[in-house]
Amino acid sequence: MELLQLEYFYAVAQNQHMTRTAEQLHIAQPSLTQSIRRLEKELGVPLFYHSGRNIALTEYGVALQEALTPVLKTLHQIPNQLQQLAQERETTIRLNVLAASTLVTQALISYKKDHDGLNFQLFQNSQCEDADITVFTRENFQIPAGNKDRYELFKERIFLAVPADSPYASEESVRLKDFAHQDFISLSGSRSIRTICDRYCMQAGFVPHIIYESDSPDTVKNLIASGLGVGFWPHYTWSTDSMEQIRLMPIAEPTCQRAIILQLHRHARVQEAVCSFYAFLNRYLRQLKAAEKTG
Repeated sequence: MELLQLEYFYAVAQNQHMTRTAEQLHIAQPSLTQSIRRLEKELGVPLFYHSGRNIALTEYGVALQEALTPVLKTLHQIPNQLQQLAQERETTIRLNVLAASTLVTQALISYKKDHDGLNFQLFQNSQCEDADITVFTRENFQIPAGNKDRYELFKERIFLAVPADSPYASEESVRLKDFAHQDFISLSGSRSIRTICDRYCMQAGFVPHIIYESDSPDTVKNLIASGLGVGFWPHYTWSTDSMEQIRLMPIAEPTCQRAIILQLHRHARVQEAVCSFYAFLNRYLRQLKAAEKTG
């Protein structure tokens, strides 16, 4: 059975008149008649019988009409549903935030103020394959050759955050090796910045003694502010609000930094809303970077 055959049958079943249905469908009556006969042959049962000048449904025809009613109704709704889905997709931006989540959230809030019609879907999944934009950090990152995605890369210094009453709080800078015996508060091992910071500690000659770890940057900040230990602090992607109890110390040895990478995925390069937000996020980071240099 072909869908067109079923559509023709359904129209004839509603009109119960071949000529009228053929005119309605804008096809020749012989073509319509042949289509119905082929359908009856395929099913092996008669669907219509003649009733005077008109035709009427057999019991098999009635059964087929009843079975097709919900099916064709659903099929006829599909184009509208797909159009609605396409419209929603055009105004939805999918963000996979694997780094700098505080910064991205702040940028999103700022952008949303002037773009009420936009929707955002946020993910934190390294296996996500359908994101429009991914924000991540990686050591020694190089843009893959031949890749059709777009990338923007920003270097960010990593400071050491110490409680405000720490003996180191008045120093202009610190050496990481001097904190080999300090208690550290850190993001959990699943976070990419944790790997970067652990490597810097190894470079300084020690393994950090971590007494607390969390998936939440806010938790790390609050624990450092409470005087429970020290921790690494990305300079401008972590908020510096409510910093009375924390001092950010530049690390003189070794040079500690990371790369924040913005990736605009290939499939999203044709989506105006996504490209607009990607450009905004780039400007947002550049402004923070400029403020860091002048601060």
